[in-house]
Amino acid sequence: MAKHCSKDSSAVTILSKCTVFPDQKSTLADLKLSISDLNMICCHYIQKGNLFTSPSLPSQTLVPHLKTSLSKTLSIFPPLAGRFVTDSAGHIFITCNDSGVDFIHASATDLTITHLLSPPDVHPAFKQFFPFHRKINYTAHFSPILAVQVTSLADGIFIGIAVSHAVTDGSTFWNFFNTFADISRGLTVANRIPYFRRESILMSKVPVQLPEGEIKVSFNADAPLRERIFTFTRESIQKLKATVNKNINHRTSPENADVAEIISKMKNDDAQMKAVAERVTVETTEISSFQSLNALMWRCVTRARKLDSSKTTTYRNAVNVRSRLEPKLPEYYFGNAIQSIATYASAREVVENDLTWSAMQLSKSVKEYDSATVRRVAGKWDVEPKCFPMGNHDGATLQMGSSHRFPMYENDFGWGRPLAVRSGGANKFDGKMSAFPGRKGGGAVDVEVLLAPETMARLESDEEFMAYASCQQ
Repeated sequence: MAKHCSKDSSAVTILSKCTVFPDQKSTLADLKLSISDLNMICCHYIQKGNLFTSPSLPSQTLVPHLKTSLSKTLSIFPPLAGRFVTDSAGHIFITCNDSGVDFIHASATDLTITHLLSPPDVHPAFKQFFPFHRKINYTAHFSPILAVQVTSLADGIFIGIAVSHAVTDGSTFWNFFNTFADISRGLTVANRIPYFRRESILMSKVPVQLPEGEIKVSFNADAPLRERIFTFTRESIQKLKATVNKNINHRTSPENADVAEIISKMKNDDAQMKAVAERVTVETTEISSFQSLNALMWRCVTRARKLDSSKTTTYRNAVNVRSRLEPKLPEYYFGNAIQSIATYASAREVVENDLTWSAMQLSKSVKEYDSATVRRVAGKWDVEPKCFPMGNHDGATLQMGSSHRFPMYENDFGWGRPLAVRSGGANKFDGKMSAFPGRKGGGAVDVEVLLAPETMARLESDEEFMAYASCQQ
């Protein structure tokens, strides 16, 4: 039996490992990787999972049941049971050849749910609950695209999934996870069938230029980091949004001055025109809750980093382009359909201006990211077809990934909703953040934050930040 040890937790013992195959043969043709897929080819596999209370089924019944459910799910998602192939021109495809996925049953019965969720920092044992630690996406040429690990705890269970990020983004990942859970519970999933056709602007005739030598991530995966999950309740986010928007109407940019004047005149007309004007005002000027939260992270982390005031900072948001493209991609388009929105400002601007200023910069970047921008970014691939250099290479970058809109808590395998969402050790560097929905819903957001230890300590003592944030328990 293989063991993976950590300094402050009991060992996770691998009890069994096998290959699970789709319960039906695939008829799907090879899928060519898109530009968004290829951007991730040199990054780590996605690792996300859910913590549950103990199922009523004993493990000798539960494990076969989950294997059967996984087999049925793979027939709906046949690319996940395939492998990569590269043709003579250098184009990478997924061949849906039913090669199967790894299924691992593990035990960590000295660990309790309370033990795992009590520390202020994310418990290091969670990294042991995932397969394919730091596995590079390119390696799906000769190993499974997906793996599932079920770890039994003293009073609970953790289901962790790792999948090549060059095959799925977060939207596709959680559609798979939710489908797996629904099938386990005996539900039908006809309304969430993935869309496999590949004819959008995200496809290119130019093959990816891989780095010479060993393929590895573009950041130092061994850098010392602290990892915490900060909770922002619905009430604290509404308070934050109100603070950001309080003075927004006094900061109309010059290019919007004419619009503001027209709106002002419209309000003097009849009641119907006044109502339209008021709606336009809100739609034109109001900063969203999530952009307000992003502004808080940008400002407070930049301050905690103690950067030189002239240093250019970068705030990156991963954006789902399915609905931004015209024509739109289907909601359940299979694969990656993501790009990165970057907003730049000097450390002085971010720290010395108030939250409203930072929020306006972020909101402007997001609003301007339309279909034409998506197409322009995709078009640059033909000129420079290389992987996205994930990481914080200048010490002044923050990157927000995942989404608080993903259905991470809609995974009831038959014994109740999850207690928590956690990630593994993949793609983690100083400044990497991930947004999760709050478990209780209602607009709450949890943010997984990774920072250098000294930066995290300063963030924890930042009065402005802690006025809105609390540590997840």
